[in-house]
Amino acid sequence: MKTAIVTGASGNMGQAVIKKFLAEGYNVVGTIVPNDPVPFEINDPKLDKVTVDLMNEDDSAEFVKDVVSKYGNIDAAVLTVGGFAAGKIADTKTADIYKQYKLNFETAYNVARPSFIQMMQQGSGRIFIIGSKPGLSARDGKGMVAYGLGKSLIFRLAELMNDEARGHNVVTSVVVPSTIDTPQNRKSMPDARFENWVKAEAIAEAIYFYCTDAALVLREPLIKVYNNA
Repeated sequence: MKTAIVTGASGNMGQAVIKKFLAEGYNVVGTIVPNDPVPFEINDPKLDKVTVDLMNEDDSAEFVKDVVSKYGNIDAAVLTVGGFAAGKIADTKTADIYKQYKLNFETAYNVARPSFIQMMQQGSGRIFIIGSKPGLSARDGKGMVAYGLGKSLIFRLAELMNDEARGHNVVTSVVVPSTIDTPQNRKSMPDARFENWVKAEAIAEAIYFYCTDAALVLREPLIKVYNNA
């Protein structure tokens, strides 16, 4: 049986990804933050919920080590943890950039690195890191300076990992969603056209597809799940 790690398990995207991989027969290990205020109600014997501080490199490495010890392999790692902040250059201090770097890059790198090492040892694996339009294009990051800079490193990390994994069946993808159709986003943007947004379940379907044999030959994927937004 295959095993997937999903960070940010209590988030909208995290829960959608977990449900999809469970439905496809995977063992899933989902991470939640200490004192997570978000309710998490998925109950399945194939699901482990683990509390871990992903900003702590040693704790994150130990977490991945424990997953390997219990399940043997890591076939997929879907890293959904992140954070957002708005602000133009005049409003953005170094501390603001560092906070977004920690939220969006360190939390990903701290799990991606040990997962990548394990996948290289086992000879296969798929890593998915959540990017963003502001991280992909500076033009889309106007007014979101710290967030865009923090997310931009995700794309460089994927390039470096894919270059290092060249010739191996280990692939790192960056998933770039447009506005995700969540209750929180609907509440904050009540006048938007929700039908143009992308559903978390659709993102989960796309991620799972890139783990299947149908996507076996793909390398260096940049997965833009925009719908019509």
